[in-house]
Amino acid sequence: MQLKATPNGASPGQPTAARATAGPVRAGSAVRGSPAAGPAAAGSGLRASRPAGVDLTGVLRPVRQGNAFEETVERLLTVIKLGLVAPGERFPAERELAAQLGISRLTLREAIAELTRAGYITARRGRLGGTFVTYTRPAPDSSELRQLALREGDKLTDALTFRLAVETGAADALAGQFATAPDPRGTEILLARLAEVNGAVPADYRRLDTLFHLCIGELTGSSLLAAACADARMRLNDLLNAIPVLQRNIEHTAGQHEAIVAAILAGDAAAARTAVAEHLEGTAALLRGFLG
Repeated sequence: MQLKATPNGASPGQPTAARATAGPVRAGSAVRGSPAAGPAAAGSGLRASRPAGVDLTGVLRPVRQGNAFEETVERLLTVIKLGLVAPGERFPAERELAAQLGISRLTLREAIAELTRAGYITARRGRLGGTFVTYTRPAPDSSELRQLALREGDKLTDALTFRLAVETGAADALAGQFATAPDPRGTEILLARLAEVNGAVPADYRRLDTLFHLCIGELTGSSLLAAACADARMRLNDLLNAIPVLQRNIEHTAGQHEAIVAAILAGDAAAARTAVAEHLEGTAALLRGFLG
């Protein structure tokens, strides 16, 4: 059964536009403020509709029993901090989360209680209840960036290399799949994520940029690759969040995002790798510049 976190106020049993009958664990399909049908992707002649929910399978993979509580907290925090379940949206039901993580519902409830005390989520009872995200990304802070630079600076090159390897590989793999068998639903999701990130306001850009990049790994159908992409993003997440997002930067990267999508949809694996590499090199230069 496909699972989705539903937007605040939606009933767990209420159908959504993107609900399917089978598939992986997914987070909420609605991105607050996004239209049901996004703008046309530049030069594509296609229009993007609201995407399916975010696939959580790669992030919420089974935990090791010896550290079940700690790893459950880590998995849920990753989902929250990457914005895979957005502020105000609901996690999938407890029984489904527990099954996905391979843990008891008691262990899951202990992890949820810990994250509730820390202010990341809140639990509500009743027909419209569930576990809702309350965490919001803090505003960029120059002092925080300096602290991160001192603490994480020596790991930056390693993290950037890891991200380059997994994300270019994901784009290569997905383009290869499109070259063999075009996927109308995958096209729809990819164009919708593109429309969202390229139309984002600075305050929500990082979250929507994350969803855009991770959906490429998800659409390959490889849970291991999707998990690697999420891991690579998480290693840079705090640094990226500490850097101000400027409208000019959004406009500049929009063309790079469009080039990535165009290459994937054309089934051109080499062009997809090149487009992702050029885009990530720009992000790397930005990070190095702010870190001094």
